[in-house]
Amino acid sequence: MITLTVRLALIFVGTGAYLGVAIFGQGGLAAFFSHGALIALTGVLCVMVVASLFAGGNLSSGVREDCGNRGVLAAFALVGLLDAYFPAWADRNDFWIIDGETIRWVGVVLFAADGAPRLWPVHVLGQRFSGLVAIQPDHTLVTSGVYRFIRNPSYLGMIVTTLGWGLAFRSGVGVVLTMLLIPPLIARMDAEEALLKAWFGDEYEAYRARTARLIPWLY
Repeated sequence: MITLTVRLALIFVGTGAYLGVAIFGQGGLAAFFSHGALIALTGVLCVMVVASLFAGGNLSSGVREDCGNRGVLAAFALVGLLDAYFPAWADRNDFWIIDGETIRWVGVVLFAADGAPRLWPVHVLGQRFSGLVAIQPDHTLVTSGVYRFIRNPSYLGMIVTTLGWGLAFRSGVGVVLTMLLIPPLIARMDAEEALLKAWFGDEYEAYRARTARLIPWLY
């Protein structure tokens, strides 16, 4: 079980490094913070980090884990690193840019709006929410709230916040990186659903039959 101190360190160091890479890609502090939208983006990111401190979650393998899915975390990390740098770099170099300052603010709004779907499931599940594909002790199937409609609200939030981040830099590269995030996410969802079906049986099958994976009535 990851300790609170280690968790806090990972959150703050990881966020600082992510933002630092983006600032470097943009050409430094002055260039980055010369855009009102990027200042707002940074503010939203900081709020999300503080909110995450109270959301719970862990990296425990619990009582049963699909260890074969751990490689997906490396894919998430790689896309995240690329997403931190290349949209900012593209913005600075006018490479494959979606013109207009309005698109920056569209990106900030998307990033902020889907912060809640990204973090709320972690808050609801608490210590049952793991960064690994794992069943936790006393794990129960949550089917209320947003889970009444979609089975993976956190992953939907991840997709939209990644897209919002890229658009805040007016970056077509950011859109492509968002698309690259989808295959490992699908692999992750496949692994989670197989594990939940094996653990909860017919209860999970009934739940899956009446809900969408990510977008109600579409997928």
